[in-house]
Amino acid sequence: MGSVTVVGAGVIGLSVAYELAVAGHEVRIVADREAVDGVSGVAAAIWFPHDVDHSPSVLDAAAVTYRRLEELAGNPSTGVHMRPGTVLSRHPDPDTGWTRAVPHTEPAEWAGTTGIRCVVPLVETSTYLTWLRAAVLSLGVAADRAEVTSLADLPPSDAVVVAAGLRSAALLGDDQACFPIRGQVVRLANPGLTEWITDSDNPDGLTYVVPRRDDVVCGGTGEIGSWDERIDPDIEAGILRRVTALVPELAGQPVLSRATGLRPGRAGVRVEAVAGHDRPVYACYGHGGAGFTLSWGDAARIATLVGPA
Repeated sequence: MGSVTVVGAGVIGLSVAYELAVAGHEVRIVADREAVDGVSGVAAAIWFPHDVDHSPSVLDAAAVTYRRLEELAGNPSTGVHMRPGTVLSRHPDPDTGWTRAVPHTEPAEWAGTTGIRCVVPLVETSTYLTWLRAAVLSLGVAADRAEVTSLADLPPSDAVVVAAGLRSAALLGDDQACFPIRGQVVRLANPGLTEWITDSDNPDGLTYVVPRRDDVVCGGTGEIGSWDERIDPDIEAGILRRVTALVPELAGQPVLSRATGLRPGRAGVRVEAVAGHDRPVYACYGHGGAGFTLSWGDAARIATLVGPA
């Protein structure tokens, strides 16, 4: 393998391009938008394998990414920070398999609800995606802005990696298992919060509070099958009720921005070679709400599948 085309410029596509370039490949990214303008730019981007199965391969990728992001947190220009927080659970027997990818966890309680406290990477999406794109380009990777409707439209290369999120299944034409998971967030002014909290079992709906440097990402939704990217004011009102009940300090904080995004859902993350094309083709998509969490681990898996330059 010498030249590789990567379709998609979100956090997965950029991470794949980086790893392939480091391995010595001549890499070109083709995408119709920058990462900050897609679903990667909407994400709260707290490390956690959300909306994906907790299979051994997923948890391995999550552990690899944890370590990589922990290293990057030492560089302020990356926008990665190590932050403490709590994962709440309202089930008597919660799935705690994800904890094996985290160096240390401990039992916790928040407002009468039990959970697990840990320190995980938090990514300031705009800063991180800008840094990552610049790092990719500094390795000699070319980037073309174009809408890809067929793999036949791509420029000549020795191999192709499809990392285009929700659009990946249609491009490959052999996968009916991909579906949208609509997410909506509202970003509030930060009253001084430093710890994140997630409450996915909240009876009133998915709830999370993720403080960043200049704002707090509050969510959310997980509407399977919805393609609607409009801001729904009623959903936002519900989010605000839930997060202020969970974290009263947020009451009355001004809204700085709001956004929606469509997470690329799938029954299982797809990282594999895809047969039936005129050149080697590899899939890397279906990461649900865990794109940042699995990015470096799955990029490394793709680099191994593609092989040396």
